[in-house]
Amino acid sequence: MSMIFFACVVRVRDGLPLSASTDFYHTQDFLEWRRRLKSLALRLAQYPGRGSAEGRDFSIHFSSFGDVACMAICSCQCPATMAFCFLETLWWEFTASYDTTCIGLASRPYAFLEFDNIIQKVKWHFNYVSSSQMESSLEKIQEELKLQPPVVLTLEDTDVANGVMNGHTPMHLEPAPNFRMEPVTALGILSLILNIMCAALNLIRGVHLAEHSLQVAHEEIGNVLAFLVPFVACIFQCYLYLFYSPARTMKVEPLANPFPHRSGFSLFISDTNKAASGEAV
Repeated sequence: MSMIFFACVVRVRDGLPLSASTDFYHTQDFLEWRRRLKSLALRLAQYPGRGSAEGRDFSIHFSSFGDVACMAICSCQCPATMAFCFLETLWWEFTASYDTTCIGLASRPYAFLEFDNIIQKVKWHFNYVSSSQMESSLEKIQEELKLQPPVVLTLEDTDVANGVMNGHTPMHLEPAPNFRMEPVTALGILSLILNIMCAALNLIRGVHLAEHSLQVAHEEIGNVLAFLVPFVACIFQCYLYLFYSPARTMKVEPLANPFPHRSGFSLFISDTNKAASGEAV
């Protein structure tokens, strides 16, 4: 029976989700706990280390170190020791896969969505492998929890009601508009080719006249400029075709950016974990 339903990796300083499992459930209660988890992720900087929030059917556990935190929604029957052991394993796998620079520079949600492949395997391992095979890891976590118990949060700490979180109205941040260049038409491509040809001819003639004026007649400098100025104008027109110009932009919706799943996973998970692929959506 599955006891770990959902897991995600977030950046602590701003709650930006970096990766998450995709096989979540769609019941109303579960979606409510997803909203609670999202609300809590925005305030993880207030709760360093480990913490839990328990309800009637589900519980949220989180473990953070540095600027990376792992969070999970588990069944109430899931022991806290197993949940935190799962989160610690996930944290080590994520920090081993991505350096702090990449994590710090991430600007969009789920920038490391390909990590879901590893989340699925680790989650399957903790859901279906017997506890006796993880005894040493569980004992280590249990000792740490005795020395430093996790923060216990109430449901009110994870609540979002009427757009207010703990008396503070969150700012509604909208993604910046994504602008893309309009495609150049066939007529535009023809114009670009003609501009390049004219620019090349003007440059050749201007250089030839410049060499002649330096050797023979200095009064021909005006004729040299008559070719070099159109050359510069043609080059500038080519630039307008090829590079950004506000007159040639349009607002478009952000495009999906699928990520290839990783195939490697070398920790303690055996080949039997290949059966976990049937769990992914």
